[in-house]
Amino acid sequence: MKSSTSDNLRGMVFLLPLLLLVVAALFLVQHRRGEIVDAGIAADTADCGGVEPDSLPAVMSPFDPNEADFREMVAAGVPRQVAVNLIKWRTAGKVYRIAEDVALCYGVSDSLYDLLAPYIIIGDRYAIRPAADTSVVRRFADERPARTLHLEPFAIDTASAVYLRRVGFSKRQAELIVRYRDMMGGIRDMEELRECYAVTEQMADTLAPYVIFPARATVDADDGRVEINSADSAALRSVWGIGEKSVSDIIRYRELLGGFHSVMQLAELNSVTEANFEKISKQICCDSCKIRKIDINFATPKSLAEHPYVSDRALRRIVKQRQLKGGWGSIEEMIDDDIFSPEEAARLAPYLRFRNTSD
Repeated sequence: MKSSTSDNLRGMVFLLPLLLLVVAALFLVQHRRGEIVDAGIAADTADCGGVEPDSLPAVMSPFDPNEADFREMVAAGVPRQVAVNLIKWRTAGKVYRIAEDVALCYGVSDSLYDLLAPYIIIGDRYAIRPAADTSVVRRFADERPARTLHLEPFAIDTASAVYLRRVGFSKRQAELIVRYRDMMGGIRDMEELRECYAVTEQMADTLAPYVIFPARATVDADDGRVEINSADSAALRSVWGIGEKSVSDIIRYRELLGGFHSVMQLAELNSVTEANFEKISKQICCDSCKIRKIDINFATPKSLAEHPYVSDRALRRIVKQRQLKGGWGSIEEMIDDDIFSPEEAARLAPYLRFRNTSD
């Protein structure tokens, strides 16, 4: 009996160090695994483009995002991951037309863009500078025409950019008006013409007696076409080419937008194919008077964020600058304040209402 107890004690003394070694080994393995996970998280964060402005070098130099290669961007002071993202986007077909296009690149925060902006150079081959475009509109508002205009009645829905130049618009303004008209699916009254940010009040007053607008019958669906802003699901389903999925997508998108201002907007839906759109567009019309507008000076951040055409970046700038200056009187002011690019403004203009903040 005593011998058995002694043997058990010796066995425990022999096994105890082994158990301690096993516990220590397990601890080291867990610790090492935690370090690996932490390193992986750090790498993932870096890959996501989370670049702190404080990590930028003290000395930076100019770079062209359309031409510079990876080494040139890094040498200019661009964070390595951001340089990779810029080149990937460029390889996919992106052309940086204005410096702000860089701000849209994945991984470029507002604070980082503010530091990079003075060093971004867009070569003449690619540059489209909104400052130059908007200055044309401002100059037109401040100057009287140098020549006497011989105006006669003309149809705004068929007027070409060449004709609009003849009645007093600059080349850029004429192109913007035609683009706005096509996006709206036509300009139906003087109010819609004035909403185009390329048309100043002075020019609108000058042209008012001469502009001929299309007959209202084109938007009243009297010809059997379905008016998509008032149509219910059954009416939409009656359109050849619109299926069950398309119906729900159209209604959902219509609610998010606040209504369609042009039938062309249906092409923005993934469920509406190019072939289907050609068939659908002949059977529908759009009454833009039915759209729900946003009071940009008083709308809540939540309601702005819900609109498909308001980007996260634009929302941040709207909220920040609205607190500082109180609001805006026109879409042109928002372009000047760097809230929207001219392209973004053209898409959103039909949905915005500008009310005097003192009202």
